[in-house]
Amino acid sequence: MTDFELARIPAGSVTLHDARRKQHRTVALESFEIGVFAVTEEQFAEVLGIASRHPRRPAADLSWLRAVRFCNAASEWEGLDPAYSFDGEDVTWHVDSDGYRLPTEAEWELACRAGSTGPHYGPLPDIAWTSADGLRHPQDVGGKLPNLNGLFDMLGNVWEWCWDLLDPARYDDYRVFRGGGFDDDAWSVRASVRRGGAPRMHHADVGMRLARGGFDALDAAQGWSARADREQAMADGARPVGWTPRR
Repeated sequence: MTDFELARIPAGSVTLHDARRKQHRTVALESFEIGVFAVTEEQFAEVLGIASRHPRRPAADLSWLRAVRFCNAASEWEGLDPAYSFDGEDVTWHVDSDGYRLPTEAEWELACRAGSTGPHYGPLPDIAWTSADGLRHPQDVGGKLPNLNGLFDMLGNVWEWCWDLLDPARYDDYRVFRGGGFDDDAWSVRASVRRGGAPRMHHADVGMRLARGGFDALDAAQGWSARADREQAMADGARPVGWTPRR
């Protein structure tokens, strides 16, 4: 039976960097749990009742929408209250839910760094599958050394979806993914690198890692705020010339 192995990350703080806006912000985080490994093909297949070709590889080629729906399916699998509700493709995070969910990007970076302050939590060849390994597909999880939080493949192998919007002022509904993939060079496989894609986008090097933890709030938690998203989306001068909102 599928078992999602989680590690508890103690409360702490992390400084996030937004290269486009040339801004830094320090986020205080409450304790939470995060997967020791990325979700594997075997776990994904068992919960959803589908076939798996490479059981120990990270489940990849996943859209953000499929990832959040899997979080709910995993919660229901274990009898937990789902963290998300859906109105078509609009997703609401119920912040007080203790069900499975995607980490916020602040949670992801705190968990990844594990107290380190440089671009990597160890020598890259020892901790991450990257383009230097000459690979054509993701590798089985756990094949490189973990960080000091006991987490494997936080860098390299596959990028991992987070909850947050990438940059609502410029990219509308794009969501963040973090960590770098098996075909990326060292510049991309760093703890601070932010990339993202549309909710329906999927690529062979983008997967997911589960998180858990509920908080006493309505629309803000762990470095994310619905209000901040709305304010940034309406920021004067932030839209590219000719940009038209979809809604």
